[in-house]
Amino acid sequence: MVQSTTQSPFAGARIVVTGGAGFLGRVVVEKLRARGAREVLVPRRSTFDLTREADVAAMYDAMRPDVVFHLAAEVGGIGANMANPGRYFFANMAMALHLIEAARQRNLGKFVQVGTICAYPKLTPVPFREADLWVGYPEETNAPYGIAKKAAMVMLDGYHRQYGLKSAYVLPVNLYGPGDNFETNTSHVIPALVRKCVEAVACGASHIECWGTGSASREFLYVDDAAEGVIRAAEVFDAPEPINLGTGREISIRDLVALIATLCGFTGEIRWDASKPDGQPRRCLDVSRAELLLDWRAQVLFEDGLRTTIEWYRSRGA
Repeated sequence: MVQSTTQSPFAGARIVVTGGAGFLGRVVVEKLRARGAREVLVPRRSTFDLTREADVAAMYDAMRPDVVFHLAAEVGGIGANMANPGRYFFANMAMALHLIEAARQRNLGKFVQVGTICAYPKLTPVPFREADLWVGYPEETNAPYGIAKKAAMVMLDGYHRQYGLKSAYVLPVNLYGPGDNFETNTSHVIPALVRKCVEAVACGASHIECWGTGSASREFLYVDDAAEGVIRAAEVFDAPEPINLGTGREISIRDLVALIATLCGFTGEIRWDASKPDGQPRRCLDVSRAELLLDWRAQVLFEDGLRTTIEWYRSRGA
């Protein structure tokens, strides 16, 4: 990636990052500060419940941002999505609805929305192209979350055309890296597998169990690369044109498990529970638009990122 030699448009700005204490958010905050932002503020749920209109208004009035990066989300892996479809739709839709409307009311300089790859239809042709977002219904286990995030893009498009609200919209593929959520009940696939393999090695387990058949495929993006892509889109776009952020590399879940097991030093048996869902059959992005329009591409090799993630987890006393 060619780094810009010009000053970031966010230099001197007052920026709010919802979800700025989270996995991706912490890296975005760090990079915005490095770009010279005057203040980068992170609303905390204990003070501002962003699913409530009154709390969103209070947040805007207290923090007075020039730009809002909306990264906050309620989400989890397949099991969490299956257990919380109503909550995940409401929480993600309500946050976007209130934040975007309040942005319009206050003539915000720019609103940056991070979407989700779950918004793509279940049987999207591989590689996923942004033009395919509307060719079908999302995979059922995460459709409420994906549709709520996609609805935010539609809202931003309408607000840009009617009110002139400047915005950007990116679609990161599955993220991973240090600082991820490793909780058993809510983690995504990579942290769940890392924890499972590290614990199996620690206790001398003879086998591990994994959901599904292993036939589904996924693509993964290191969190630092994702943060750079989010900010680059925000710097150069004023309308919510969807832009994929990924590596363009696809790996089956079966091969992913084998790779993580090897990197963790687990040599036991891998058992598959085919009664559990695989989720969307395939995920792999066309990232040509990001390369062309943002001069952005992923920098971290997958195996290197996995090693760093495993080392980080072990260093926390796992």
